[in-house]
Amino acid sequence: MSPLAAPPMALYLHFPWCVRKCPYCDFNSHTLHGQLPQQQYLDALVADMALQAPLARGRQISSIFMGGGTPSLFAPEAIGRLLEALGKLVPFQPKAEITLEANPGTIERGRFAGYRAAGITRVSLGAQSFAPAQLERLGRIHSSDDTRAAAAELHAAGLGNFNLDLMYALPDQDLAGALEDVRAALALEPAHLSHYQLTLEPGTVFGALPPAGLPDEDLAAQMQEHCQAEIAAGGYRQYEVSAYARTGAECAHNLNYWNFGDYCGVGAGAHGKLSDVGPGTIGRTQREREPRRYLASGAQAPLALREIADADLPFEFMMNGLRLVDGFKTALFESRTGLPWSAVATEIGSLEARGLMERSGEHWRASALGQRFLNDVIAAFLPSGSASAQSRGQAADRKNPEGPGA
Repeated sequence: MSPLAAPPMALYLHFPWCVRKCPYCDFNSHTLHGQLPQQQYLDALVADMALQAPLARGRQISSIFMGGGTPSLFAPEAIGRLLEALGKLVPFQPKAEITLEANPGTIERGRFAGYRAAGITRVSLGAQSFAPAQLERLGRIHSSDDTRAAAAELHAAGLGNFNLDLMYALPDQDLAGALEDVRAALALEPAHLSHYQLTLEPGTVFGALPPAGLPDEDLAAQMQEHCQAEIAAGGYRQYEVSAYARTGAECAHNLNYWNFGDYCGVGAGAHGKLSDVGPGTIGRTQREREPRRYLASGAQAPLALREIADADLPFEFMMNGLRLVDGFKTALFESRTGLPWSAVATEIGSLEARGLMERSGEHWRASALGQRFLNDVIAAFLPSGSASAQSRGQAADRKNPEGPGA
């Protein structure tokens, strides 16, 4: 394996509490009971970052994503203090993208101006739907009016660079309802839209008790096709499986994930990906998931580290890179994995012959047909019997909202 050039270094910060756990959510989130341990948790995040700071190896942080859970439960002043403390441990790049996930139901008037003053440059707003009946079935605590008010507040605060998360293929939703949601979202003029299908994940309420009235595969595909056309007509370019942006508003943090960059995962249950954890070795880290145990000792506990076997690296890379509409360059695969192109040349050739992958200039990408069967394309890089095959084989099915770091 070749020596690894140091890729960009991002930072994911996980905030594990929500007012209410949504029945479809399989992220590490917990219903808040009692008072939010705001300062105690922020202190733990700083201690965690201090432990991981040497892993940056002199690199500056290129982007920060605060996900959850509901980070907007934390006050703007507290977020400002956190960013100041973290910046002293590992410097941020000038004009680093700093994203805060927010629930429209937790935002008080004027709070977005406070977040901007604290250093937030981008917000990801969990709308999910604008239909009251759908919001109720999804267990959301906000109304469509809350989302509209939050978007107005974002524009007024000078935070026009915001994302809206929006779902489709919801219970009893028809094509007209899916399109109505898209039009309502575009009317708020977000810079970015994440549009993804509701999936039933193991370990969730919906996974155990699927809601009635879910659209079938054909209707879901129709929704995706027509909604994509509507989004494109609104001036947004699709650049990833479920991500659309106005020119220049692509999410830098998520692009780092999909280009197989490095990131520190800080907070309860946060995951990280790091190059050269050993000579020429790539590894993944994970922190203690349960918030109380993380607060008790997890922030200072040694990192749980899993080295990625060379045989698993093609799948790990393709699971990210093939999500991008434009795909990836041959040189990027080699520099980010340390493997020669010959490690995937046979699989790439086979997929190209079947019309599932294609070359465009210096980029390899999934073809239009390959995008329809992306799970199969990515699975072609799974080594038989590998840890990746056993524990990550379903990962390509995920059409996550923003911030897949936890």
